[in-house]
Amino acid sequence: MRRSICFCEPNLSLAGDVATWKFSYTTAASLPKGTRLKFDLLSKGRDIDWECPQVNPKEKKNLIWAETPDGKAFPAKELEEEDQIVPSFEFVLPSEIKAGETLSIFMGSPDKSREEQEKNGNRAQTHIQRRRPFHLYIDPKGKGDYKDPEIFTLDVRGNVLKNIRIVAPSIVAKNKRFDVIIRFEDIFGNLTNNAPEGTLVEVSYEHLRENLNWKLFVPETGFINLPNLYFNEPGVYKIQLRNLQTNDKFLSAPVKCFSDNDKSVYWGLLHGESERVDSAENIESCLRHFRDERNSQFYASSSFESQEETSNEHWKMISTQVAEFNEDYRFTTYLGFQWFGDTAEEGLRQIIYAKDNKPILRRKDSKSSALKKIYKSHTPKDMMGIPSFSMGKGLETTFIDFTPEYERVVEIYNAWGSSECTEKEGNPRPITSEDKTGVFESEKGSIRKALNNNCRFGFVAGGLDDRGIYSELYESGQVQYSPGLTAILAIEQTREALWQALYNRCCYATTGERIIVGFSIANIFMGNELNTKAKPGLNFNRHISGYVAGTDTIEEINIIRNGVPFHTIRPDTTHIDFTFDDTEPLSKIALKSPDERPPFVYYYIRVIQKNGHIAWASPIWIDITDQAVVAVAPKKKKKGE
Repeated sequence: MRRSICFCEPNLSLAGDVATWKFSYTTAASLPKGTRLKFDLLSKGRDIDWECPQVNPKEKKNLIWAETPDGKAFPAKELEEEDQIVPSFEFVLPSEIKAGETLSIFMGSPDKSREEQEKNGNRAQTHIQRRRPFHLYIDPKGKGDYKDPEIFTLDVRGNVLKNIRIVAPSIVAKNKRFDVIIRFEDIFGNLTNNAPEGTLVEVSYEHLRENLNWKLFVPETGFINLPNLYFNEPGVYKIQLRNLQTNDKFLSAPVKCFSDNDKSVYWGLLHGESERVDSAENIESCLRHFRDERNSQFYASSSFESQEETSNEHWKMISTQVAEFNEDYRFTTYLGFQWFGDTAEEGLRQIIYAKDNKPILRRKDSKSSALKKIYKSHTPKDMMGIPSFSMGKGLETTFIDFTPEYERVVEIYNAWGSSECTEKEGNPRPITSEDKTGVFESEKGSIRKALNNNCRFGFVAGGLDDRGIYSELYESGQVQYSPGLTAILAIEQTREALWQALYNRCCYATTGERIIVGFSIANIFMGNELNTKAKPGLNFNRHISGYVAGTDTIEEINIIRNGVPFHTIRPDTTHIDFTFDDTEPLSKIALKSPDERPPFVYYYIRVIQKNGHIAWASPIWIDITDQAVVAVAPKKKKKGE
């Protein structure tokens, strides 16, 4: 029995290439005149997707058309469908095509010259994909009743080598060996081996030992693992690669080497999507993307709890994949979802489980219709609730019903802005929109305001999200920033260790770059609580010490006390160790707790780089428990101070 044949010319593409693409369909059965054909690019309309062609033959640019076996061209018509963002394209056969004859569909420029095709052709997607499909539906009766499609496939590979990315640990100990991953990438961030033959890359770093001089070829896989590196002396290092053919240099994010260290920094996301891979469609591809392409060390699923967003079947699939991908010392996964309450007291929460195979808690169900019910039916060892996007007006969280046992950290930032404070108070990335209908900041959900009311939480960052309450923001005038990153400082990369570190607030947030941050008061690290009964000297002096190693020049480090920046360091370097003594008596600056707890003071630091990227270190709290003091509200700075 003869079968239809689908063939692409060319049969492979480089990511982002502009060309004229030919899809040849050799039919196994005769197709009468008037047969309808629908060609679907399976595109979502994103900038990274395959470019959508146009149908006007007069334009002669990025055109889609078809040709009969005798070379007669006929046009396409856009076909809008409810469940698709990008239209499909419909053709009507002007004449019969007999069995064994070939119909061709073109996307690009009708001009035959290579120069015109590269200039006016159709652009391939900018991400790699093996066997990228295109669907062709055929209705011989011409009534638009389409059945199962014929499928064309082509491979999209990495383009020309443009960047070399070095993935190294952020914190190491002296003489302790570690591995580094080298990724050879095109301009779009895809792995590639598309480099001139004989390209060599030289490896070096500060304090390089004379007998260590490595030169690497670009591997066929596009990446390579360099094992057993180590540093002889404490300090801040950046591993450097130099392309010996172009003389281009590439640096890793900073690596801070300590004389002795029992914790490492692990990077990842507890809330976020990828623009490239939609977790709603394929959670396996999403997890693989964050593990292999983003080189994240942990990731939590974060679909919304509604039945429309996450069906029971989809939740089962998420649960299965999250469990399968969890691997100690390589990639740590957590099962999670987003829950949005009716009131500002509840707001938006990212619910995360410590273990696998847990149920999704739907707000429509009576047992999980309120946060208090959810927390009451679980323990802090099993579940964590992370307030998110707390300053989004209409979506805010007021922290009035703050539950410290479960809400150990707060999302201070995601790609839609920072909830640290208002723009007037110095928020460098406020929640705002270019449209009047967008989401703007609400002071009610300010994290600084919550901290002033003695809510105690560490800081984490979220990534990009276009689901649930965020779904209307992506295509609107809402101001979008870079996806964030969360850093967790833990003794090892296991679920239990990362969960415990998160519970202890031993974490910090960045706007997406791997900035190294740490600070302590009286040798007690960020995220912890002190009191004057155990350390009476804190009444008179708080010795603050810290370090920052940036991915760019550090513009300023703000030490923030009780919600007000009170000391600024401007290093104008890429890394710094700093100390500062706050000698103002606690009795003059203490805040009164709204409950029965003693007066308190809190500190945290915010780092801003010259390239605009930011990091927030989790706070340290000091309770005044050894004497009676007068608690006051934080002083507001006057204009010009």
